[in-house]
Amino acid sequence: MSGLGHQAGLLVFLVGLLQVTLGLQTVDEELPPLVTESTEKLLIRDLLTRYEDFGKQGRPVYNYHDTLRVNFSLSLIQILDVDEKNQVLKLNIWYHYIWTDLLLTWDPTLHDNITSVRVPSDKIWLPDIYLYNFADDRLREQREALVVVQHNGELLWMPQAILNSSCSFDTLLFPFDSQKCSLKFGSWTYHGQKVDLDFVAGQSAMDVSDFMPSNEWDLIDNYGARNVKFYTCCPEPYPDLLFTLKIRRRVAFYTFILILPCALLSLLTLVIFWVPPESPAKLQLGMNIFLAFFVLLLLLADYTPRAAASIPLIGAYFCLSMVMITLSTVLACVIANMFFRGVRINRAPRWLRSFIIDGVARLMNVRHTFQESPRDCTTPKKTWSSFVDNQTDQSDPELAFARVNLLDTGGDSRSDIYGGDGSSLGASPARQMARQPCPILEQVSGIREHMDKTRDEKKTKDTTDSNVREWRVIACVVDRLFFIFYVIVNAIGLIAIILRGVFV
Repeated sequence: MSGLGHQAGLLVFLVGLLQVTLGLQTVDEELPPLVTESTEKLLIRDLLTRYEDFGKQGRPVYNYHDTLRVNFSLSLIQILDVDEKNQVLKLNIWYHYIWTDLLLTWDPTLHDNITSVRVPSDKIWLPDIYLYNFADDRLREQREALVVVQHNGELLWMPQAILNSSCSFDTLLFPFDSQKCSLKFGSWTYHGQKVDLDFVAGQSAMDVSDFMPSNEWDLIDNYGARNVKFYTCCPEPYPDLLFTLKIRRRVAFYTFILILPCALLSLLTLVIFWVPPESPAKLQLGMNIFLAFFVLLLLLADYTPRAAASIPLIGAYFCLSMVMITLSTVLACVIANMFFRGVRINRAPRWLRSFIIDGVARLMNVRHTFQESPRDCTTPKKTWSSFVDNQTDQSDPELAFARVNLLDTGGDSRSDIYGGDGSSLGASPARQMARQPCPILEQVSGIREHMDKTRDEKKTKDTTDSNVREWRVIACVVDRLFFIFYVIVNAIGLIAIILRGVFV
């Protein structure tokens, strides 16, 4: 019997295998019922079939005059970018939509007590709530997400989105600035009598419970408001929800690339004014610092809008420093030209000498650096008589003759020896020797001419040097005036920037 049972089992297996091979029986008939026939899937299929019958067009209300209430809110996740140049704020947010759809209702007792299901958002009607100040070249800014449907028809839809909104940035106090940006949401086609828009659960501000802090910006304030506006196109009211964010820039990064180099260059700018105006190092240092400020100005331009209504105060400070450096460099060029090339110049005007040398120079305690010598006083010429008169020995005929000749005033020398009628007045031997050439006379005459020429050259050189010293003192005083002005403006600018950055 056991052998017959074994053969019968083998026969049944072979017959089943033959049926499967010939297609007389499928394997699926021996499998258990599929899970796709669950109550949840059947419910979702029935709901979507009902929607297909009625269509997605039109609001899901019984009466055309009924108002559909849509509650809307936002959850702020991250501040992705603040583009000052393009005036665009980029945010990572979650939408919150809550409304009631009468086509998506059922009795839980008839569907295994199922109270909620998830349906695709592209299969049902969705409110057309859009960002008004949209600044993106993408057609859709949000990701696909399922809609949570309750048995009473209440829907909750929370898709993710990357929003690029237009915002006007004020960079006057950059990098100590605070910005305020608003996001305006509303129905694009339905007015307030068709779709009434309001906040979710009366929460007007954005939800920041899942907010990820930014490395560059701090969230200072967050609030919202509901507005109703009447447009020129339509007489009906259009409600909108306005969400406002106030953010403040973190200055840690900009301290090392803008603030600290600016402070160090400002100290070097003070050093420029301490270098003597005639020194060539003043020109080289001034040009190097000018180029450094220009590089910082280009770096600042990368972080600020090209057509801003107001330039940053730190940019104005850079420009002011460049102007002062330029003026100091020009003044140094003038003094270097006077000092090294020795240009012959006239004396400074009287009003300029009175104001700078006699006035400002005394206040700055630099008047002692210029000692003005008398201009009109002439030094008495020392004649040979001063030497001859001191001699007691008058017996030397050559000395007597030299004395007479050097004291000659240019008249006829014979009048001293002869009378007016040409008769002799009893000339002494010394006078008689004057008629003959004498070597000492020629030497003394040459010495006198050389002394006169040297004295005139020295007087001219003293006058020129005095004029040059006057202009140098004037240039030094003006340079110090620029230094004092730069220090005052620099201090006022820094204090104003710090106070505005702290109290604004």
